Amino acid sequence: MTKLEQTIMLEISTLPESRLTDVLTYVRFIKLGLADRGEIEKRFDKSWKQARARAKKLKITQADIDAEVRAVRASRAVKNNARRS
Repeated sequence: MTKLEQTIMLEISTLPESRLTDVLTYVRFIKLGLADRGEIEKRFDKSWKQARARAKKLKITQADIDAEVRAVRASRAVKNNARRS
């Protein structure tokens, strides 16, 4: 392990547990920028298939998803309107 890698690991080890997922997300974001378009599309397709399989297993329909999206958007609109008032 290089000195830089050791320094990064030391910094990460001092973070609270709740922030470690942020670090992982950021590292994956950086790696995604290094991937070529074909690799990105493969990852997206794989993730999409996994999400659809999970939804099927949980018996979540497209109508369920659409209703949830509408509910979240309506809730956000109410919050945004309340802030503006």
